[in-house]
Amino acid sequence: MLKCRSVWKKLAPLARASSSVCRQNVRRTGLTNGRIPAHVPAAHMSTGPAGGGRENQLYILLVGATFLGGGVYAYRTVKGDQQRYQERIEEISSRPHRVAKQVPAAPIQSEPPAAEATEKETVPEPEPEAAPSPEEPSPPAPDTKVAAPSETTEPPPGVDVVPASLKVPSHTPYLLIGGGTASFAAARSIRARDPGAKVLIVTDEPDLPYMRPPLSKELWFSDDPSVTETLRFKQWNGKERSIYFQPASFYIPPEELESAENGGVAVLTGKKVVHMDVRGNKVKLDDDTEISYDKCLIATGGMPRNLQVIERAGEEVMKKTTLFRKIEDFKSLDKVSRNINSITIIGGGFLGSELACALGRRSNEFGLEVIQMYPEKGNMGKVLPEYLSNWTTEKVKTEGVKVISEALVKSVTCKDDKLEIQLKDGRLVKTDHIVAAVGLEPNVDLAKSAGLEVDSDFGGYRVNAELQARSNIWVAGDAACFYDIRLGRRRVEHHDHAVVSGRLAGENMTGANKPYWHQSMFWSDLGPDVGYEAIGIVDSSLPTVGVFAKATAKDTPKAATEKSGTGIRSESETEDTATSPVASSTPAPAMVQHKDDYGKGVIFYLRDKVVVGIILWNVFNRMPIARKIIKDGEEHADLNEVAKLFNIHED
Repeated sequence: MLKCRSVWKKLAPLARASSSVCRQNVRRTGLTNGRIPAHVPAAHMSTGPAGGGRENQLYILLVGATFLGGGVYAYRTVKGDQQRYQERIEEISSRPHRVAKQVPAAPIQSEPPAAEATEKETVPEPEPEAAPSPEEPSPPAPDTKVAAPSETTEPPPGVDVVPASLKVPSHTPYLLIGGGTASFAAARSIRARDPGAKVLIVTDEPDLPYMRPPLSKELWFSDDPSVTETLRFKQWNGKERSIYFQPASFYIPPEELESAENGGVAVLTGKKVVHMDVRGNKVKLDDDTEISYDKCLIATGGMPRNLQVIERAGEEVMKKTTLFRKIEDFKSLDKVSRNINSITIIGGGFLGSELACALGRRSNEFGLEVIQMYPEKGNMGKVLPEYLSNWTTEKVKTEGVKVISEALVKSVTCKDDKLEIQLKDGRLVKTDHIVAAVGLEPNVDLAKSAGLEVDSDFGGYRVNAELQARSNIWVAGDAACFYDIRLGRRRVEHHDHAVVSGRLAGENMTGANKPYWHQSMFWSDLGPDVGYEAIGIVDSSLPTVGVFAKATAKDTPKAATEKSGTGIRSESETEDTATSPVASSTPAPAMVQHKDDYGKGVIFYLRDKVVVGIILWNVFNRMPIARKIIKDGEEHADLNEVAKLFNIHED
């Protein structure tokens, strides 16, 4: 085409000149014909040598040459296009052979089977959970079928066999770092306010988002021998559910997120964010892949702490020690507990006590010796008042657990394939395995690269009342040290807080600008018969007032779940407005006299004569009332009157 234009530019002036000469000759000839006698042939005008005949021939010659050149150029162009088209077809036809070397013949695809919309699809082994990621984009799908018989020996064994560049979107409007409860709650909140939102969750675990409480509660009481594979459990009310929040069909593959018309939630499993560029609004993964974002949530949770004496004890001791946190920890501990004679739980908090009661159930079935040791005088000694802690300790003992209180570990050694735990008071405990349940360390690995502030007192990323750490960055869940507008700066490590803070962060990421005012609750069950719910600051070092009543058959965790229909009791909570407690004019009460049997009751935690925390002991579905009391922040002359709001004296 360019050659044709250049030829025309050269020939056009000549063509125009010839045309002008021709028109002048025509006019001149017409005038001459008017003077010439009639016997002169009219044809002489155009064929004779005079009158411009030579110029007309030149004009015709030039126009003909132009058309001839254009025709030659068109022919060569079409011929070249045909050749390039043939080369392109050959290149495309060779692609299946190259794809076959990168993608396994039968890639794990959980999306089509998940169309059945059953939760059962969400509970395969950890390896298949990454199935949404290796799924190919729709265009190459036919190629993978053709490549089925081709070579599949090059990819290493495992799930992540497709190159990361094919799986990871380069940009996402909403990036959620961490695959726990807070991230999932934020994703649903974002999609509720922005239905077309594209949300990417990045988690270093191989599993889709799941709830952690059943890992130390209901799963241990399941009669299903394949519970470690199905990860389905029966709640105290007998209803069955999966620990996964949603089946795999709820999510879309990460590689399809950018092109999804209606948006969606994608989960990138087995990937860890190692660097955060706040100014550039992008992060780097552990495989050097970069993802840019518009809004980002950090919900990295925490890592279970370990005792320094165990860490220094060497590899042999570490191999026989479990730090309980994830699905793989549950599976591992379940297997270990079935093949040993003795197991020791170090820690008397929520997790340690729940695991002690759960494993104690196996003491009779499998002849397993279960030992629980902690530095406090009684079970849950840092939370419960001493009298209730002692009562709980006796309850744990009845579950088949040997309790060793006021135990400070001095050293741990491995001798003759046995662990020897030497206590500082000289006592020696021999066991086959140790479970360290001594707290959680918030994961703040991104603080340095992101330039985010870590709270020196409580740990975790320091955020404001709207859970914002910096512009376009929010933090939720265990890793957030937030400002509570009622109780001051806090950091909470419980399921309900992860749900509430994640939901609020998601709302604020879409422009809500709401402060964190909701008092999250937490709960713990020591089997199906004893449980409690708590809210606010519950610290045994604070003064407490307890009001108790005789329990009935309906005052158990099992009965509570039968009424609410869920084992995750925070899911049944509502924001009902509770009646404000009426302060009595009677003098302040003396400390309530406690009986030996604490069937059910309410424990108030006071600071400067104001209730800052409440425990509902075997009293369920009354949390809105407790939340109202703490929110009001008033002094109460008679807490016995306040306790009546919880209807603990009703049969």
